[in-house]
Order: sequence, then structure tokens, then C-alpha cells
Amino acid sequence: MAKIEDKIRGQIILYLSGPIKEIVGALPAERLRKLEEIRLRVERPLLVRLGDEEYAVKVTGELTKQYNLGYTVGEEDLERTLASVSQSSIYALEEELKRGFITLRGGHRVGLAGRVVLAQGEIKTMRDFSGLAFRVAREMVGCAEPIASRLIVTGRRILNTLIVSPPRCGKTTLLRDLTRLYSDGPANLNVVVIDERSEIAACYQGIPQLNVGNRTDVLDGCPKALGMMMAVRSLSPHLVVVDEIGRPADAEALQECVNAGVSVIATAHGTDLEDISRRPIMAGLLASGVFEALVVLSRRKGPGTVEAVYRNPSSGGNSVSKTGHG
Repeated sequence: MAKIEDKIRGQIILYLSGPIKEIVGALPAERLRKLEEIRLRVERPLLVRLGDEEYAVKVTGELTKQYNLGYTVGEEDLERTLASVSQSSIYALEEELKRGFITLRGGHRVGLAGRVVLAQGEIKTMRDFSGLAFRVAREMVGCAEPIASRLIVTGRRILNTLIVSPPRCGKTTLLRDLTRLYSDGPANLNVVVIDERSEIAACYQGIPQLNVGNRTDVLDGCPKALGMMMAVRSLSPHLVVVDEIGRPADAEALQECVNAGVSVIATAHGTDLEDISRRPIMAGLLASGVFEALVVLSRRKGPGTVEAVYRNPSSGGNSVSKTGHG
């Protein structure tokens, strides 16, 4: 398996404009292993994020906390990088522009900043680009093993589970590995991933770039509520996996899945059970008993730290098992 630094060089750095390609390419391997983001903003310093730390990058490739010493990204840098990412056809990527990001081979993502063009209240496209955010796709194969066995009963049925996590705490990474484990497990479960924002499987031209298992089908770019119903009707899943629920339509579709005898694992932004219970839609789902288990994540010991696993959670919460493992 290729090292992460080699993937970054061959799947991300090659898209950067000439000067920035040389600057970021000069970073030593131990820095690239920790690289999470590369930020290009016109007339502002080139920034990189390594774990929890952010740095400006000097023209020599050195990292500094003094942002005024960083290489200043020019308009031409952004234009050339964007042309490279889009193969010189940025406006041919209509759906990607509507969503605000482009997925690269390897599952890496390029977030877009610029002027948003609306039509009848909906996003039509983007133009006048001012910033690009390259986010490195990372897999942590095996990270879900400590909790996977706790979310399955009778050897085959998966508990309807909600994973709660603040941003950048590893909920999608955990969700992806749970998907892989159940898909490739001995129970021969059919799994369907509703990947509205292409974050779980990170499909590139329809093909998952990250390991979601051999018995997994992906509905890439599909709205969550529509995708859940499509999956139940046409793909005979034992388990449906969906990221970041929160709309009324999501709650209705999730309930329909459960009523049809299909297990669901979903995620939601939040800090803990009390936090999400303040939101009417989530509180309603919890009170209804749809979720049989709830997993709370943090970054206390690094991304993916499992703070607690609740069984049979309600809007007030009960029987909790605190773990605190990373």
C-alpha cells in the first residue's frame, strides 16, 4: 500500500501551480504524513494544516507561524491550479460547482471559495474564484473495530445507531470503517451508503476511492432522504449508512427505513447527547426510540476518541458506557 506522503505527492501536489508545487513539494516526508489541508487564498499567505497546527509556508518550503513571511498566493497561482484540477474545463463541472467542491482521484477534496450565482433561490454555479482548500483524504482501517461488535446483535442485525461528533473529530472516518467491517464481515450484509457530499466513499467518476467493503453499494451525490428510500426499494440492503442528518425529510426517511426492517447508522454534528437533544428534529428521533445506540466522539486523545456509547438513548439519556478510547 502506498504511503500517505506518496499519495499526497501523486494525487494532490501535482495539481498545484508551478511555484506552489515546488514549495509544498519541498516539505519533508514527516511533515507530509501529518498534512491535512492546503489553503490557497488570493493575495494571502499559503497555509497548511498539520494535525491541530496551522502554518504559513515560506518560499523555501519552511513552515512558520509568522504569516507575513509566507508565500503570497497570486491570482495566477489560483487560476493555474484550478485549471489543472478541472482539466481546463471548470464550467463543465456543473454539479461540482453547485456543491462547492471537486473530488480528486484518491478521494481528496478541493473546496471552492468565490462568488456564488443564484437562480430562483438555489445555487446555479460559482465564479470569480478567490480560494481553494485541498483536504487530504485519510483512511484509518481498523479504527472502528473496538466498537463494531457492540453495535451488532444476534450476529447479523446492526443496532440503529447515531454517531455524534463535533467537526474534525473523526465521525466520517469511523462511519466509513464501520461500513467496511459490516460489509466484509461474516454475516454477508448488503450495505448501501447514501453519500450526498461524497465524503464517505469519496467516489471519483463513480468509483469509491476509499475502502467501504465488498458488499457495499454507493449512491454518490444523492440527497439523503431520497437516497434512503431508493436504497430500500431497489438495493435490498440490510444496513443503510448516511452522514450528517438533521432535516425533517431525513428523519422521515430514516423512520421509513427502520419500519421496513433495515438497520441504519447515521451521524450528526454535536458535542454530546444533551447537545443534540436540544434540536427538535434530533430530539424527536431520540424520543421515538428509533436509535438503539448512540456513540459520542471527541478529539481528546486525537480524532476518533470514543467518549461514550449509550444503549437505548432517549431525549434525556440513560444507561451510558464511557470508554474514552482513541
